[in-house]
Amino acid sequence: MSSDAAQGGRTSGPSAGPTGGQAGAPTGGRTTGATNDQAAGQGSDGPAGPARTVRVVLVDDHRMFRTGVQAEIGRTDETGVEVVGEAADVDQAVTVITATRPEVVLLDVHLPGGGGVEVLRRSATMMADPERPVRFLALSVSDAAEDVIGVIRGGARGYVTKTITGTDLVDAVFRVSDGDAVFSPRLAGFVLDAFASTDAPPVDEDLDRLTQREREVLRLIARGYAYKEIAKQLFISVKTVESHVSAVLRKLQLSNRHELTRWATARRLV
Repeated sequence: MSSDAAQGGRTSGPSAGPTGGQAGAPTGGRTTGATNDQAAGQGSDGPAGPARTVRVVLVDDHRMFRTGVQAEIGRTDETGVEVVGEAADVDQAVTVITATRPEVVLLDVHLPGGGGVEVLRRSATMMADPERPVRFLALSVSDAAEDVIGVIRGGARGYVTKTITGTDLVDAVFRVSDGDAVFSPRLAGFVLDAFASTDAPPVDEDLDRLTQREREVLRLIARGYAYKEIAKQLFISVKTVESHVSAVLRKLQLSNRHELTRWATARRLV
């Protein structure tokens, strides 16, 4: 998994928006929600801005994805979302969240350094703060039940996939900031099923041999995706996809993608 420390650019808009900055560094201060003209007592007849601002930290190990999210939802005067920091791995995430204390963290599940669950574990005190709680919304390419259940058990308030629209993501950020739980429709059932059962899921030793990224590639291969499609969806190269597939076949002692598909289907991973 890549761990490129990203540099976000400035997002343009009707007025100055938040800056991206280096991954692992805060990128802005609190916004009051008023424009510069309104602050100066001018422009009262202009269009009203957002009623309030929600401060957000983006945690994802893909710089291009963070840049895209910043451009899509970080136009503070339009969306009410202010991106105040970014991070590309677990250590950076904990540092930035501690420094900025945002209302909401958009958290990828699979990160260098232990994954999203480790970020949640190390942020437990901030999540439990009764006056300024930091709330987490998982934003991931994965729609696997174990990923969803893992981060919800870790304390996240919701889980949406990266197919979500910018408008819906802004809505989800505000809802999580207000304390609501938010899920992509088909993922809510995973959580209901998991917490309705008192039995812990069985341990699959074969599956445990795979890294998080290898599991992602495994599921996409089993669903019939071509290598190029997987590379595009996971923001990795085709050669990296090939390496992951080879590693999965070796660890599971399988010969080809057809056997891999049968293996994944038998375990309901598809």
